[in-house]
Amino acid sequence: MKCLLLALGLALVCGLQAATVPPAMEDLDIRQVAGMWHSVAMAASDISLLDSETAPLKVYVQELRPTPGDNLEIILRKWENHACIEENIMAQKTEDPAVFTVDYQGERKISVLDTDYTHYMFFCMEVPAPGTENGMMCQYLGRLNGSVGRAGSTLPPVLGLDPVLEHVRGEQGGEAVGAGDVAANT
Repeated sequence: MKCLLLALGLALVCGLQAATVPPAMEDLDIRQVAGMWHSVAMAASDISLLDSETAPLKVYVQELRPTPGDNLEIILRKWENHACIEENIMAQKTEDPAVFTVDYQGERKISVLDTDYTHYMFFCMEVPAPGTENGMMCQYLGRLNGSVGRAGSTLPPVLGLDPVLEHVRGEQGGEAVGAGDVAANT
């Protein structure tokens, strides 16, 4: 599991070096992505987009809600003014069912690269990076069907998943054990 997450993170970072978006998924069924999701990994072509708690694109996807018009409401959380706040953004459909446009700190394009609808989703957002015309921010989202249980307690602190696991355990009404065993405070 450790190797898989490390490989995933490395692949995201290396893939962003070219700052081009791979082809979006064909025939995305927007209705099947509805529900709770959790940001597992983030990568950006320019680290300044993600390098601090208040970085402009350091957002955590919480839920996706398709609308009757096939747009996508994205509920996310971000750190602002020393507090975690919830924000809703509307992703407008395009001719391609896996590509959306959003007005989030400027006009941006989001492409869903891959999903199995049940466990994971990869998406990338085109962003202008400082000093360049085009940049990229990508996220790997996961769904937890059931309890985190012991699996989360064995993840190393270097992955930076403690806050995510704490949040998920809290949502499930579970006891937040394990993450504290890995790192006292992250």
